[in-house]
Amino acid sequence: MQYPKITVVTCSYNQGRFLEECILSVINQQYPNLEYIVMDGGSTDNSVEIIRKYEEYLTYWTSERDGGQSDALARGFERSTGEILAWLCSDDLLEKGALVEVGRFFSEHSNVDVVFGDAIFIDANSKITRYYKTLPFRRWLMLNTANYVPQPSTFWRRRAYFEVGGLDRSLHLSMDPDLWMRLAKVTQLRHVRRYWSRMRFYPEIKSLALKDQRLAEHRRLENIYLGNRSVGARVVTRATAKVARIAWRVCVGCYWK
Repeated sequence: MQYPKITVVTCSYNQGRFLEECILSVINQQYPNLEYIVMDGGSTDNSVEIIRKYEEYLTYWTSERDGGQSDALARGFERSTGEILAWLCSDDLLEKGALVEVGRFFSEHSNVDVVFGDAIFIDANSKITRYYKTLPFRRWLMLNTANYVPQPSTFWRRRAYFEVGGLDRSLHLSMDPDLWMRLAKVTQLRHVRRYWSRMRFYPEIKSLALKDQRLAEHRRLENIYLGNRSVGARVVTRATAKVARIAWRVCVGCYWK
């Protein structure tokens, strides 16, 4: 079987304490057709030293000021040549063997443009805290609850990414659910019950540290994709969606390992 070229883009800024583990989780995949790009935002810690340590395994890397995470990722994808694309933040990890499974999946499913798996949650010390089983993509459910598609476990074809215009650089915390929404307009997002990444949760992560901005961006997505709604309609719909999501997760066994 011929494995498609997979491009993984890692974005980072002053994440030296996690960066080496992240890089090793990619290069130790030993995927036969890998393109790995690291976009550092001009870190002032030991990040550049770590990147240089592994630069022989990198297709491209840079350390320079950027316009934020979305801008760095977008520029990385513009440099990419892979048929399959994905990004991995510097505090997350790929699960062992993930890229081989992903490459095989796309080779065997030529009609699928986007696929996502499940994820394992870890803390700042890489200790496992939860095995996260997610649900198939449903636009209404995601917009009325939260982004439940694990970003580091999600892979897509190059043509679909550029067809929908790539990442929205004006979004800094909700660029991934926005991308899923636009991809869903042109193709189906397929879910498989496989653990493909480890997502790190700790107090300093952006989604927690910048909670108000994250909620504001999610509200912006609601308005774009669902239209302006009254406060009452929003509250009722959100409550209904939350109950539906919990019930669905119970029915398919998401709360058990």
